[in-house]
Amino acid sequence: MNVILFGATGMLGRGVLRECLRDDSVDGVLAVGRRPLGVTHPKLRERVQDDPSDLSAAGVDPAAYDACFFCLGVSSVGMKEEEYRRVTHDLTLAVARPLAAANPGMTFVYVSGEGTDSTGRGRSMWARVKGRTENDLLELPFRAYMFRPGIVQPVRGVPSRTRLYRVLYAVTAPLVPLLRRFAPDLVITSEAFGRAMIAVATPGTEVPGHILRPADINRLGGARTRRN
Repeated sequence: MNVILFGATGMLGRGVLRECLRDDSVDGVLAVGRRPLGVTHPKLRERVQDDPSDLSAAGVDPAAYDACFFCLGVSSVGMKEEEYRRVTHDLTLAVARPLAAANPGMTFVYVSGEGTDSTGRGRSMWARVKGRTENDLLELPFRAYMFRPGIVQPVRGVPSRTRLYRVLYAVTAPLVPLLRRFAPDLVITSEAFGRAMIAVATPGTEVPGHILRPADINRLGGARTRRN
């Protein structure tokens, strides 16, 4: 398959990129973002631009791609709802709508979050915005899957770009083995996350639904690991 990847400089996006470059079923990756990756690979093409949603500037021919992995996102901390909606909902749909219109056979995978509010009317601002984004994506005429990760453990040298998250990962690292032992479906590795994205875009994969929670992501990622 050929993949378009948004948000490859973030921790989850880095994990997805790593697995795409390692997986023999992925022929090529076009990474679109605001910052250079600092990565070279025969499979990888990169477009760095101020507006990632400008597909024409990125030279994207939707018909040439089988999947879009949308890992682009920001923290809602300190943001007003209008601003967060603009960089979360509006930017995502600005990418998704032309892709769906031009290539309804494409698979679109969106990184949401555990706790997202599907009603779009709850008290939590970020959860409302994510819920509306999910709902609008699911109405588009392509195969869309919403990934709602819980606790993500970065592995294989995949870093977090956010300083606060790096500190939290360092502080909580000793607890992760306990969580994985007693509550294995609460913790996802960045490796399993990337492999699960590839799995849902692979024809013939049995996917339990369009909204995938940590246990679903772990199962899909684990199954993919055994095949490659």
